[in-house]
Amino acid sequence: MRDCHRYDPCLHQFPARCMTQTKLIIETASFDAARTVAGFLGEACVPEPLAVTLFEHGATNHTVEAYFDAPPDLSLLMAALADLGAATLGAPVLEAVPDENWVSISQAALPPVSAGRFVVHGSHDRDKVGHARGAILIDAGEAFGTAHHATTLGCLLAIDRLTRGRAFGRVLDLGCGTGVLAIAAAHALPHASIIASDIDPIATAVAAGNARANGMGGRIRFVTAAGLGDGRLAGRYDLVIANILARPLIELAPRLRRAVAAGGRIVLSGLLVGQANEVSAHYRAAGFALDRRQDLVGWSILTLKLR
Repeated sequence: MRDCHRYDPCLHQFPARCMTQTKLIIETASFDAARTVAGFLGEACVPEPLAVTLFEHGATNHTVEAYFDAPPDLSLLMAALADLGAATLGAPVLEAVPDENWVSISQAALPPVSAGRFVVHGSHDRDKVGHARGAILIDAGEAFGTAHHATTLGCLLAIDRLTRGRAFGRVLDLGCGTGVLAIAAAHALPHASIIASDIDPIATAVAAGNARANGMGGRIRFVTAAGLGDGRLAGRYDLVIANILARPLIELAPRLRRAVAAGGRIVLSGLLVGQANEVSAHYRAAGFALDRRQDLVGWSILTLKLR
């Protein structure tokens, strides 16, 4: 896992066709539990799965499936999920599976996600969602962010809340992945100047394509850069969204202090609930005040204001 780029549990960095040997199946009684399981499998499972899917079968029946080259250790896996607080899990099942196109399967299994005024959906649900204001088309691919992971969902909710009461002039999506957060900001802030950056050139290329697909190609400038040290990201921002990882966020605190305009806001995520206090403490020491904390199925989203 790279320092400033994470993988969505419903995405992957593998070829479209893999000789997959094993499928892990876990049944859950709640969507939150299913999302926690899918998030863990995509973020921290060893061995790393080739793909993860989440199926809904009504309000009380959800299935998470993960595909592996080598079978995972079920006892270690269930112990780790228990530590995350994933309750109401059925007994895990391992099955041998044939070669399939798991990319197509993963994409078709992703339902639309509502986050405030935004609805993030894949092209397979275009007819269902339509072209309503706030609809964001994001297909699963080689970058993080379809809103099925709690960190992306929480950031979207934060953007929705913040932009209802204020028009931010200059916005930075740091570690943009698919570009979904920058696209959401462009929807909510039609007059803002928006920059989206990622350390991964594949991510910025994917994000730029997603912006064009959503009619935002001319609204967002995409930059491949390793953090805030790149001169193309110079200046002060009224709103920064950084959905990366706890350790890089801690390291970024002094630079974000210099990059945020007086009274500006930052939205931080990619951190587990148990990491939120440490990250928050570093940002308070750097001159920020906590505005809001939201915890979603094991993950925290912090909104802070520059004092």
